[in-house]
Amino acid sequence: MRISRTPQPTTVAPPEWVSGAAWVDEIAAPEGSSRFRVDSVHFAPGARTAWHRHPFGQVLHVTEGTGLVQCRGGDVHTIRAGDSVRIEPGEWHWHGASPTTFMTHLAIQVVAEDGTEAERDTHVTEAEYLTGLLAH
Repeated sequence: MRISRTPQPTTVAPPEWVSGAAWVDEIAAPEGSSRFRVDSVHFAPGARTAWHRHPFGQVLHVTEGTGLVQCRGGDVHTIRAGDSVRIEPGEWHWHGASPTTFMTHLAIQVVAEDGTEAERDTHVTEAEYLTGLLAH
């Protein structure tokens, strides 16, 4: 067992992965035989990921605020603090904050042996984002 008391510095989410402002705090990175990655991701209002998928899926657990999540071809769902979302392996999806509130979630996934964490596609357009909201 090892206890980490010195947190990694917060990083800005790269613009090729996120529209808007988002910050990432690494909680656990793959090490040794462990392939788990856990990050705390803090999205500013309106910020969201690009469409992407994970080879082994992903679990999101919302720790504060209100956000949105959508799988390609599906409805946009509102997620709130305490909600968990299981995304299946290879399922294209995006997630982020609502237009008016910050949202923080834990992103939990298994990294492939070759280091692949996710495959990125196009950014979620403003029209896609707003269309999902209008459907609510």
